[in-house]
Amino acid sequence: MSLGPSRPTFKPTPYGYTRRRRGIPRWLVLLIAGIAVGAGGVLFLQRSYGPQRLTVEQSEQLRMDLNTSNLENQRLSAEAKSLRQAIGQAKSSQEDATQQAQQLRKQTADMAAGVSTLIAAIPPDPRGTSPGIRSADMVVREGSLHYQVLLIQDLPEGESQVGQLRGEVKLVGVGTYPNGKTVYVDLNTQPLDMGRYIVIEGDTELPKAYRLRQVTVQITAEGSDKVIATRTIRATTAK
Repeated sequence: MSLGPSRPTFKPTPYGYTRRRRGIPRWLVLLIAGIAVGAGGVLFLQRSYGPQRLTVEQSEQLRMDLNTSNLENQRLSAEAKSLRQAIGQAKSSQEDATQQAQQLRKQTADMAAGVSTLIAAIPPDPRGTSPGIRSADMVVREGSLHYQVLLIQDLPEGESQVGQLRGEVKLVGVGTYPNGKTVYVDLNTQPLDMGRYIVIEGDTELPKAYRLRQVTVQITAEGSDKVIATRTIRATTAK
């Protein structure tokens, strides 16, 4: 017995349309897989061959080293600046010294010319020796003899300089004691080292109660006792 109208049973046909559940596209899977593989490769290369990441301690040490380097660079820059200033001052001082040396050379040349003129004007030694005892002062003051002797070497003919003369200058006094006896006394001997000219001067004490009348100056060359120049000068008493 039929309870109602019957409905036709659905049967899909080869030409019919069916609604199917769609999956993930293959191209998307390949893209995701490629991204994952690339990222993994980059991480592998960075870990294996790239620079290592620093730890906190290493970063702090690097920062301290950098600060130290900056301070050292500042110190070296300051030293370089000071050195440049010192070099500049040294150059300036050298230029000043060069100018002063030139002035001194000129003054020396002028003085040498003036001395040559004065020497030419001084009367020659009466004995005609070289060195000549051109002038001498013998002054007795308070029991001592103050002496000053000018010695000049003559220039060889055609020469502008003379050789160095070394030897001794000896002073021999002639005087009397209260009893009237005449006595020769060796007053002083000193070394001689002269060029064109030299002034020998000094003080020497006289024997007690000795009355000096005159002084003989004797010049000897080094290594010889022969007197090469001599002159006798009258002694005066200071007032």
